[in-house]
Amino acid sequence: MAATVAAFTAAPSSCCAAAASAAASASSSPASAIRPLPLRRAFHGAPVKLHSATMPGSLRFAPLKATTSSEESGTTTSTEDVSKQVEDIFSDLKTKWESVENKSTVLVYGGGALVTLWFSATIVGAINSVPLLPKVMELVGLGYTGWFVYRYLLFKSSRKELLEDVEELKKKITGATESV
Repeated sequence: MAATVAAFTAAPSSCCAAAASAAASASSSPASAIRPLPLRRAFHGAPVKLHSATMPGSLRFAPLKATTSSEESGTTTSTEDVSKQVEDIFSDLKTKWESVENKSTVLVYGGGALVTLWFSATIVGAINSVPLLPKVMELVGLGYTGWFVYRYLLFKSSRKELLEDVEELKKKITGATESV
């Protein structure tokens, strides 16, 4: 019996040989009426072999080709088309930048946005370093999410109210006035 236990604790490569020797020793002992249990394999089925389509016998994957729906339908985009699209985007940005009257204000707002983003990332990092505080913040976030769903999304009348508030906020931001 000790040999059978040793067979199961042996390394996987020597497991079959150890089980065969344990079975042979068990059949010669007086307790031969107890047959050893069959070995359990960790992986059922044939072993997986990875082969590359270009290099037989290689364990490397073949390179994958990403295709878009236009490529599948037969049309392909060439590098000239892509470079033209990029050029169009840059020319559009250039004309928009030239149409801006107060460039210094845009630069100050952009710089302020970057500084604010950096500062908020620093604050979040400091909060995450305090033990137990991130979990409390998660609970606060879950509670607020539950309240928001109950207040604005659960009932049809409150969804209409939320849509009206969003539309009003969009009008305030864009400066659009209602002309009816």
